[in-house]
Amino acid sequence: MTLDEKLSFVHWTVTLSGPFSVGYLPGVPRLGIPEIRAADGPAGIRLNEGTAAALPAPVALASSFDDELAKSYGATMGRDGRALGQDLVMGPMMNIIRVPQAGRNYETFSEDPLVSARTAAAEIQGIQGQGLMATAKHFAENNQENNRENIDVNVDEQTLHEIELPAFRSAAKAGVSSFMCAYNKVNGTPSCGNAELLNDVLRTQWDFGGWVMSDWMATHSTDSLTKGLDQELGIDWADSVNGSIPGGKYFGEPLKAAVQEGRIPVAALDTAVSRIVTQLQRFGLVGANPPARPARDIAGAAQVAQRVAEQGAVLLRNQDQALPLTGAAAKSIAVIGPTAKEPKVAGLGSAHVVPDSAAAPLDTIRARAGADSTVTYSTGEELVGSPLPADALTPAFAGGEVLEPGTIGSIYNGVLTVPEDGDYRLAVRVTGGAASVQLDGAPAIPAGVAYGKVSSVPLRLTAGQHKLSITGQTTGTKPLTLDLSWVTPQAAEAAIDQAVTAAKAARTAVVFAYDDGAEGADRTSLALPGRQEQLISRVAQANPNTVVVLNTGSSLTMPWLDSTAAVLDMWYPGQSGAEATTSLLFGDANPSGRLTQTFPASIDSTPVAGDPQRYPGVNGEQTYSEGIYVGYRWYDKNKVRPLFPFGYGLSYTSFAYRDPSVTPAGDGYDVAFTLTNTGQRAGKEVAQVYLGASPDVRAPQADKALAGYTKVELAPGQSRRVTVHIDGQQLKYWNSTTHGWSTGSGARSVHIGSSSVNLPLETRVVVPAS
Repeated sequence: MTLDEKLSFVHWTVTLSGPFSVGYLPGVPRLGIPEIRAADGPAGIRLNEGTAAALPAPVALASSFDDELAKSYGATMGRDGRALGQDLVMGPMMNIIRVPQAGRNYETFSEDPLVSARTAAAEIQGIQGQGLMATAKHFAENNQENNRENIDVNVDEQTLHEIELPAFRSAAKAGVSSFMCAYNKVNGTPSCGNAELLNDVLRTQWDFGGWVMSDWMATHSTDSLTKGLDQELGIDWADSVNGSIPGGKYFGEPLKAAVQEGRIPVAALDTAVSRIVTQLQRFGLVGANPPARPARDIAGAAQVAQRVAEQGAVLLRNQDQALPLTGAAAKSIAVIGPTAKEPKVAGLGSAHVVPDSAAAPLDTIRARAGADSTVTYSTGEELVGSPLPADALTPAFAGGEVLEPGTIGSIYNGVLTVPEDGDYRLAVRVTGGAASVQLDGAPAIPAGVAYGKVSSVPLRLTAGQHKLSITGQTTGTKPLTLDLSWVTPQAAEAAIDQAVTAAKAARTAVVFAYDDGAEGADRTSLALPGRQEQLISRVAQANPNTVVVLNTGSSLTMPWLDSTAAVLDMWYPGQSGAEATTSLLFGDANPSGRLTQTFPASIDSTPVAGDPQRYPGVNGEQTYSEGIYVGYRWYDKNKVRPLFPFGYGLSYTSFAYRDPSVTPAGDGYDVAFTLTNTGQRAGKEVAQVYLGASPDVRAPQADKALAGYTKVELAPGQSRRVTVHIDGQQLKYWNSTTHGWSTGSGARSVHIGSSSVNLPLETRVVVPAS
């Protein structure tokens, strides 16, 4: 290859139009290396134009605790990506859930490293089994969106290796084609120039043979090439020309000059290119006969999406068997909430996928209830409202087409005049691109969130003038259109009143509640946004048989919980979410999802609460001083009672555990027990095995840590002898003195049950020293 040909592999080019989604490599046609196209993930293939299979949020997938389902999820994404002309998907995301309010928790899997590791490996196998390359991201410690580009994470060696890295290690061992390093620094060094992570851990310890790309604009220097970074995702929006954005801020012309002048050895460039091309060869993309692209399987993808949504949904509350809906309760229903009519398919940001189709839950509920039923609808939480009055904006703003195709820039700068103090909603509808709305200099609506639907945020506004500015960018061949509206306090109160009236007239009220998890911004609260808490409380007061369906991305607080009959967490359920929700509400499917993250009782009782050095950081630095005590480990250690514990989830049936035993097996142990379905319905149980601390270890240890799990399906009255394997890695801890893994020997407790706090069986095992 010529020097320019080599350089073409180590940075992406971005286009805002066509089927490229994220970008492309031009390839070297004379050597049989074609153009390579990449798409955002990880909940489906995000395209600039067109639709794709929109799968449930990855947190919903992980909540299924089902490796085979994770493979099916990955295979669906892999086939869809290949059929849509892509060669690589930038996912899955596998950072640990450390901060409850982190904006991208919905994109990742769990607070527990074992769940994250198993889910990530299975999904990658599914994706790559279809010929689509996968990317493990974001390496490492990208656990929040707040100041993500600049934050310096101070984390001790044991915590890094035991909590954050296991999922990435599993991805490497699963043969993932590439890693994406993170925006943040780790212990003072940018992730994308961190030789300890990229060379020592990834390549030396794990023997990873693929390549490492940076996150967008996360490369900080040309010499990062010598520190383990192979490819730059670096762009300058100001350089956009006719919808194409050249990459290579550091790995383009600056790298060329550095190689020519001898400051960067050509061997380092050769190594990076070789790693990339080797993976292209591995996937058959080099040569005269690349693999044929499959046809899309739209119906098959919808079926997988529904199966994941059903099995990942978590039933959090079910008083007096309010669910499933039967008899009179299923024939008179007041459906309430905006996401019942405009389905909440996905979270916001780069993981947002425009679905091939998505039914409204209101419609599927009506169809399932039948023609002899009464199903009414009330919005409850008004999101769109009415256009802003002409005298509210100075200068006037008519909306409509505001940017030409292939452009980026300012749309509006002016003043919004508010007539009175109160809780308002500001809403924006965007097509043909994305918009960022700022009010008084602060983000009101994050960039890139509308995607053709209304994005609406609640705001506490005072009477008077507020500075309003809007910027946008097109992402296709069409102009960007934008329209603004608002919901006044009076309109919001009227919407709640109408919902309460409807609830009083029905036997059952089903309230759909939602939040907007988004890349680029953490939540400022764990409460439902807007007036939804007030809505649920007033509806439940009017009708005690109130069921709440959550379309949310992470944990939240529920001051209204005790007033409700049932709560079903559907997460962001993908394009078949309406069908899955209806199937669960009416008992056509039995809930079997379990929480992969602890739901705190309040925002003040979480592992990062009360210490700004833990979150969000002080002066650009944060310290993971909680150490290995992340998630349920922290709740156990500090004896803090959560709202719902890790591993928790209800069912329409019940299960009993008995007769535990432990026997050596390979480098670990087999834990066996008898599981019985003691209820009246067939159902699936997620049987969980936790391992207690070692008496011989002086390093920090969890009181108990998840060491294995399996999902078991049983008919009513059926019993089965179940075996859960604890592999040798789960017996080990990271020894910061020897800088390696050591076995936690001695007598250790083994706990068996259905959640981190419901463990009816206990036995012991004596682990020999190694």
